[in-house]
Amino acid sequence: MAKALVMIVDDEEGIRESLSQIIEDDGYDVIVASSGEEAIRSARETAPDLVLLDIWMEGMDGIETLQQFKETFVDLPVIMISGHANIENAVRATKMGAYDLLEKPLSLDKVLLTVQRALEKRRLEIENRALRENLSRKWRFVGDSPKVKQLAEQIRLAAASNGRVLILGESGSGKELVAHLLHENSMRADGPFVEMNCAAIPQELIESELFGHEKGSFTGAFERKKGKFEVADKGTLFLDEIGDMSLQTQAKVLRVLETQEFQRVGGSRNIKVDVRIISATNKDLAEEVKKGNFREDLFFRLNVIPIRVPALRDRSEDIPLLVSHFLDNFAAEYGQQKKEVAPEALRALQRYAWPGNIRELRNVIERLVIMTSSRVITHVDILSGDSPGPDYFSLNALKDAREAFEKDFIFRKLEENSWNVSKTAEMIEIERSNLHRRIKAYDLKMP
Repeated sequence: MAKALVMIVDDEEGIRESLSQIIEDDGYDVIVASSGEEAIRSARETAPDLVLLDIWMEGMDGIETLQQFKETFVDLPVIMISGHANIENAVRATKMGAYDLLEKPLSLDKVLLTVQRALEKRRLEIENRALRENLSRKWRFVGDSPKVKQLAEQIRLAAASNGRVLILGESGSGKELVAHLLHENSMRADGPFVEMNCAAIPQELIESELFGHEKGSFTGAFERKKGKFEVADKGTLFLDEIGDMSLQTQAKVLRVLETQEFQRVGGSRNIKVDVRIISATNKDLAEEVKKGNFREDLFFRLNVIPIRVPALRDRSEDIPLLVSHFLDNFAAEYGQQKKEVAPEALRALQRYAWPGNIRELRNVIERLVIMTSSRVITHVDILSGDSPGPDYFSLNALKDAREAFEKDFIFRKLEENSWNVSKTAEMIEIERSNLHRRIKAYDLKMP
């Protein structure tokens, strides 16, 4: 691991030498500068991780140097050093972004401790920024179809409010992604995003999960536990598969929505929270209300802003972009060169109905990346094993189904025979000229 580089800026040679010695002995690399002008020039060339900067220097003083550092190197931590420290200097330096102010004569132990803390803070800030950048890449809707553009606009408008959102759509269509985007683009983005799958938790435990419990409130409650509502305070609570919540729990959730207050299981104290609710379901909640499986009053309160996520089969023009996106992700995850999908294989993926939507497509691409030895994924790879093939039964006309099958059949046989037309014609028992006409009609090309 590379050593952190610490810059020492002081016009007193003795201070520079003594600080250099103790900081190098503590395992850091050191560069020095005797003036503010020299420090700025050197920083542009060396990119230090931390600066120790004297306030009182001839020429450009420490305060002016600090200002230039903060304008040029926004995230660079700067520790100010002064032999004439006063409250005014401390306040001014802090307002300008200094990490800390140390007084001369310097306590060497305090210098080292402050350096360690400043570098640790910088490391955490860099990691946090990287995580946020990764999240922003992860939580984005891929596609440029009209339906995706419409969905993006709905997310943009809804995110700017505190209104409750009900996300509707089939399993695997991207409802969780929409919930994350609503949070990340909202005024609550700096607050927590807490999610709970209402279908995955036994009904006898769901109230404890939502509202928390007090120690000893039931068998197995060995300590106090905060619930999802409490953890999500000042942020967003995403209730996935809300249609699977019991009527008893629905009644309690309704009360929290009305009052923003609740009690832990076994508790007697009201806990007030500020939580935005986003819910999602693959069920028709209006129909569930008619059947008596879902409370109408809760439905109305959740359904302030309804957002419907389109099924993948309704935006098949986005499949090439999604495939490329997943290929990028898996290439990075497995440390491989990005694989390609042959045009005819891509068309086969677009013809498939995708009952599992984007989740199914992602799983198929991952399987193909792992199980395909060549760099190019072909039509044969798509049709082999458990990978999806064309959904002929989704076609209404017999003529269309027959043509789709014939096209796929001929392509696969050409692949099996390394695109030797004569050999393929002999195998499928048709004239070579006839096969040539079909290849041209179906626009079949070697990957």
